[in-house]
Amino acid sequence: MSPKNESFFEKVFEVVRKIPEGRATSYGAIAEFIGMKISARMVGWAMNAAASQSDVPAHRVVNRNGLLTGRHHFSPPELMQQLLENEGITVEDDQIQNFKEVFWKPEI
Repeated sequence: MSPKNESFFEKVFEVVRKIPEGRATSYGAIAEFIGMKISARMVGWAMNAAASQSDVPAHRVVNRNGLLTGRHHFSPPELMQQLLENEGITVEDDQIQNFKEVFWKPEI
């Protein structure tokens, strides 16, 4: 991983650590917040790498529609849904049901 990616990933991890329990955000919202609006996919890569970062609640980051697109990076894949449900978030068919209500927008 290049130093540029490490710096980007650390910025992403810093934002993700701020997501309150019981809330979720999107890859795109994080990318926009760190000034890289077109880099939502890179935020996804950072979440994939977050497996080695036990203090990064990657389960709280989903796609713009509330879909648990990163679930296959959890072991087992059902763990992402379980962690969200443990925080009171309703998930059906791999999608957060009340995403607009639980959505957390990163702010300064």
